[in-house]
Amino acid sequence: MSRNPEFLTLDPWRDQVEVVAADVLDADSLEHAVAGCDAAYFLVHAMKESPGRFAEQGRHGAANFRDAADRVGLRRIVYLGGLGSEGEVLSDHLASRQEVGRVLAMGRTPVTELRAAVIIGSGSMSFEMIRHLTEVLPIMMTPHWVETKCQPIAVRNVLEILVSQIDNDDPGHKIYDIGGPDILTYEEMMRIYAEVAGLRQRLVIPLPIFSTRLSAPMVGFVTGLPADVVRPLIESLRNDVVVRRSFPPGFEPSGLFSYREALQRALHSVSRSAVETRWSDALTAPGAPLPGDPVWSGALMQTDRRIVESSARPEDLFWAVARIGGEVGYYAMNWAWDVRGWVDQLLGGVGLRRGRRHPEELRPGESLDFFRVAEIEPHLGRLLLQAEMKVPGTAWLEWEVEPIEGGSRLIQTAWFVPRGLLGRFYWWVLLPFHVPIWRLMARRMARIAEQRTNS
Repeated sequence: MSRNPEFLTLDPWRDQVEVVAADVLDADSLEHAVAGCDAAYFLVHAMKESPGRFAEQGRHGAANFRDAADRVGLRRIVYLGGLGSEGEVLSDHLASRQEVGRVLAMGRTPVTELRAAVIIGSGSMSFEMIRHLTEVLPIMMTPHWVETKCQPIAVRNVLEILVSQIDNDDPGHKIYDIGGPDILTYEEMMRIYAEVAGLRQRLVIPLPIFSTRLSAPMVGFVTGLPADVVRPLIESLRNDVVVRRSFPPGFEPSGLFSYREALQRALHSVSRSAVETRWSDALTAPGAPLPGDPVWSGALMQTDRRIVESSARPEDLFWAVARIGGEVGYYAMNWAWDVRGWVDQLLGGVGLRRGRRHPEELRPGESLDFFRVAEIEPHLGRLLLQAEMKVPGTAWLEWEVEPIEGGSRLIQTAWFVPRGLLGRFYWWVLLPFHVPIWRLMARRMARIAEQRTNS
C-alpha cells in the first residue's frame, strides 16, 4: 500500500507484488486496500510534524486502519512500535509509538505489537544518525543522552521476527519486546562503529549544559536529517530503551546478531550500493504537484532552458544525467552546491548529506541530496527532480534526451514558481549566479557522455 504507487515502478520486486493506492489518513481509501487480505503489517509512523501534530496523525491513521481491518475481517495486524518502559515519562515520539499500538488494539482484529529500539541496517534513520555523527566528528561534545542505555537490533532480525508473526494464531492482542544481545550506551555504540568502520577512536566529551534541544540542530547539521525529524528522535534519547517484556518465542536476544555484526552487515550493503530503501525516501508530501500540473495553471513560472547537442549516444547522455548528485556532484562549481547545502542546513533544511542510494541507479520518489526524484523515464530519456531545500517557492530541474542524427540533444530546464515577493526577489537576485552554473552543467554532462561513447 502506497500513497504514490508510481514511485514503486522501478523497484526490483515490483512485478512480484500487487500495489494499491491508499493513505491511512484517508479512511475512504483503506477498505479497498485491505479487502481480500488475510493479515496486514502496520509499519506507518508519523514523524515530521510538531509533537502534538504527529501524535494526532498517528492516532488518526491507526484508528482508520483498525476500523478498516474490522470491516473486512482481517485475521491479524502486526505492528512495529517502539521500546520504552510504560512506568516512565516517555518522550512524545516514544509515547506516540506506543499509543498507536493501543489504538490498533481497540478493535476486534487481534494485534501483535513488536517494540524495538534502534534498528541497525543500511538505510535506517537511526543507523544513518550514528554513522554520520561518528564519521564526521572525531571529537564529540555531547549531552547526558550519550549515557542512555539502548538495546539495538539488526534489521535482518527484525524482518525475520515480523515474518514469523504473520502466522501467529494465538487469540487476543500480544506485545513483545525485541532487541539484540547487547545493551549499550549511545557513546559505546559510536565507539564500536568507529572500530568496525576502521576509523580512529572518537573522543567523546560529555557537556552537562548541552541539552537535547541544543543537540537537534547540531545533529541535523552533521547528519543531514531535517531538524523537525531529528528533534523528536533526540528527545527520545533520554529514555532507556531495553527489553523488559517477554520476547517472541524462538527469538531470544542471545540468538540474534550482535551490534557489531549488524554494523558489519549494514556497512557491507552501503559499500556495495545495495541499499534498497532509505529513511529519506519517506519524507515527501503525498501527491506533490509537478510543473505541468493544472495546479500551476496561470501561476508565475520562471524558467531557464539550456539545449546542448552532443555526439554521444542518447543512452550515454542519459547515463551522465542520471549520475547527478551524490559523490559525482553537479558537474559545475560543486563548491557552490556545497555552500548551498550548508546554508540549507543552517536554515533547518536537509542539505546535501542525504546523498543518493545508488551511484547510477535512480527510482521515482527517492531522495537525491536536497532533491526528490519526481519522475524518471529511462526509456524516454527524461529525469525530473523536485527541490526540497529551503526556498521561497517550488523548484524543479528537468532533463530530456532526444536522439538526433549523429548523436543526441540534451534539453535542461530549471522551473521555479515563486512564493510572494520574497520568491521573486530570490529568483532574480540569484539568476546571475545560477545561469553560468546551469550552462556549464549541461555542457559537462554532454562532454562526459561523449567520453563514454568514444571509449
